[in-house]
This record gives sequence, C-alpha cells and structure tokens, in this order.
Amino acid sequence: MTTITLIWITLPFLLGFIIYLVPKLDKYLALGAALASAGYAAQLFVAQSPLELKLLDNFGVTLTLDELTGYFILTNALVTIAVILYCWQSDKTAFFYAQTMMLHGSVNAAFACTDFISLYVALEVSGIAAFLLIAYPRTDRSIWVGLRYLFISNVAMLFYLVGAVLAYQTNHSFAFSSLRGAPPEALALIFLGLLVKGGIFVSGLWLPLTHSESETPVSALLSGVVVKTGVYPLVRCALILDEVDPIVRIFGVGTALLGVFYAMFEKDTKRMLAFHTISQLGFILAAPKVGGFYALTHGLVKSALFLIAGTLPSRSFKELQHKPINTSVWIALVIASFSISGFPLLSGFGAKILTIKNLEPWQVIAMNVAALGTAISFAKFIFLPRGGKDGVKPGFWPGVILLLSGLVVANIVYYDAYTVANIIKPLATIGIGWLVYLFIVQRLAIKLPRVLEQFEHLVGFMSLMLVLLFWMVLA
Repeated sequence: MTTITLIWITLPFLLGFIIYLVPKLDKYLALGAALASAGYAAQLFVAQSPLELKLLDNFGVTLTLDELTGYFILTNALVTIAVILYCWQSDKTAFFYAQTMMLHGSVNAAFACTDFISLYVALEVSGIAAFLLIAYPRTDRSIWVGLRYLFISNVAMLFYLVGAVLAYQTNHSFAFSSLRGAPPEALALIFLGLLVKGGIFVSGLWLPLTHSESETPVSALLSGVVVKTGVYPLVRCALILDEVDPIVRIFGVGTALLGVFYAMFEKDTKRMLAFHTISQLGFILAAPKVGGFYALTHGLVKSALFLIAGTLPSRSFKELQHKPINTSVWIALVIASFSISGFPLLSGFGAKILTIKNLEPWQVIAMNVAALGTAISFAKFIFLPRGGKDGVKPGFWPGVILLLSGLVVANIVYYDAYTVANIIKPLATIGIGWLVYLFIVQRLAIKLPRVLEQFEHLVGFMSLMLVLLFWMVLA
C-alpha cells in the first residue's frame, strides 16, 4: 500500500511533465491521472485502518491517508475529471492541461499531509499552478488578478512558515500535533496563513474577484477544490487538538454568515457563487467531524454551478430576468441549486443534516440562519425564466452530468437522514427562503460596497486577523 500511495502522489507531476513531451496526449494523460485519484480515494473508504507514512524520522513529517482524506481526494478527482471533460473539445493547449496536473497533484499532496513543512510545500506549488491557470488567457485583467492572488497567498504563507518554525522549536516536530504546548504566536501565525489560503472569514475577501474573473473551468477548480487546501488542515487540527476545535468552529460560524450575507445581495452570478463558496467553507469548519462529507458535496455542486454559470447569456441577474435560458441548462441549474439548499434526494440534504447534528448548541441558531440565507441566495437562480434557445459549449454536458450524478450517488452516504422531522425542516427552510426572496430581497436595490476587497485592505486584514487570533488563543 505504501508503494501505491507514493506512485499515486507522484503520478500527476510525472504525467504533467510528459504532457510537455507529448502534447497530443495532453487531455488523455490528464484524465488518466484524475481517474487514478478517484480509484485511490475509493479504496481509502474500504481500508480497515488509516495509513501513515513517515517521510523523515524524528521530524514529524508524515502523510496520513484515512476516510477524511478520502473525501477531499475524491472531490479533487471528480472536479478535475469534470473540468477536463468540459474542456475536451476546446482549444486549450498542452500548457493548460500540464498546469491542471500540477495543481491536481499538489492539492492531493496537501490533503495527505499531517505536518506543517510538507503542507507548506504543497500549498506553495498549488498557489503557483493556480496563478498560471488564472493568468492563462494572458489578458491584462487576468494577469493582474493572478498576481493579486499570488501576492496575497505568498504573504500569508510567510506568516504560516514563521509559525511552523516556532512550533518546531517547542516540540522538535513539524507534525500538526506539535501545536500542543506551542507558544500562542505559533498557532496564530499558522492559522492566519491557513485562513487566508482557505478563504475564511474576512481573510477570504480576496476570493470573490479571483474566482469570478477567472475562466469558467478555472473558477470550478478554484471553488471546488483549491480553497479546501487551506480548510483541510484546519479540520484535521481541530480533530487532533481539542483546544483548537472551538477556534475552528467560531471561524466556521462567522464565515458562513459573512459569505451568505454578501451572496444574498450580489447582482453578479459568478460573484454570488464566489461569496457563497466562502459561506459553505464555514459549514465545513463549523462541524469538523463531518467536514469531509460536506467538502465533497460542496465541491461537486459548486463546480457544477460555475460550469453552468459560464453558459448563461449574461452574468447579471437583472439581465437574466429578461433573457430566458435554455430549458435543459435551467434544469441542471435547479438541481444544483436544490442540492446546495438542502433539498432531499440530493447529497446536500444529508450533508446539511449531518452538519447540524454535529454542531455545538451555541452554533445552531447562526448556522440555521446561514442555511436560510443559502435558500434565499439560490432562489435567484431557481426563479429565472426558462425557454431560451441558446446552445451550450461542446463538452458542457459530460462534465455537468458527472457532477450532478455525484450529488445523487453521494446521497447514500447518510441515508439515516431520511426521517420525517429531518425532511420537513429543510423543506420549510427552503420555502421560507423563497418567500423572503420573492417578496423582500428581489425588490431591494442594495449594492454592497467592494472597498473591503481592494488590494491594500486585504493586506491590512491580515494584521487585524493576527490580533484577533492572538486574543482567541490567549483567551
């Protein structure tokens, strides 16, 4: 099993290099690597015990492969497969597929890491690959958005690296467990880096512009899997260290409410989805024990929504109210919107029920408010007019069908959720959300300011978050 794991980790990087040598096989090699990841994730769910690989003795450099890792890796595999299928008949070059493989491999590695130094390497590689994909169109706008993302990411990772060194000095180990007994500044600096990388709370306000201005398949990758490289270590640390769990849960609640507040009043489709990504990451952190399943559900549905949004005749909700969209596309949009709203028969239902059941009492009201905000936000998609004749890009349906099918199949993970009480509550939440949208939100002309998303403010927020983290750790 150890040999298979090492081959699986290195395979995407090797195939990414081969793509440069044999560019005619680019999409086939990329698809093969993603399928291999799906197969590896599947066997993690049937493994009898977690697999731990110590890469360096006495330094705590360790890979851990278990069910939690399996959910995140499966998300990466399915989203990558869907994106490759979506781009299959496009004019994407070998460079695009090679960088997609570099991103896929580094994200896999990040999900397998349980130490701070190898996680740092994986996050830096994924950041560079993501930057190259964001800047792929080579327009002035895309290059600026990519550089903005790269700079914010690298500054955050400098804080993270200093924190990792401080943790090592205390326990002479880079393992996540070395946070136990480490000085408060170590935890604060490490968490600051992960909060920024994962798009959590106000540290994640870089995310809406980056995800909304990227090309459609890149947006699907970023929202579906890349931001989870910062979320996964927070979930893992919360499960390892009891003293970290309350901090992670607090940020989960704050993130869920902040993201959904912006999403409810956003007038741009891709920006709304990006803000809602922030909110859904909060759901993952709010209940770390079941965060893996929620991460899988969110990755599938958000990638599908970004792919669908890329085919709509406009990004403006106001214009879409007067431009009927293709009925087939509308049906796909409704299915995805139902899932993320928590409608039964789709995995979003089970994920939300499972999350609510694993909340602390002080979290319940806030997370139910966030769930209501989700229903309000996606009513904007559900009530769009249909009947348009616009076609879709070649490759659109294979990718979207794969993701939507995943939402149906994943529904069996928590079949115990199907009780009368559990079904009535989300249906009532969705119904109330639709009424609030139709009679209140739809009639409001609120335009939220974007000043907090400006570059200089993003850097300033890092300092404020560091102060907040110090206070939380000391408290």
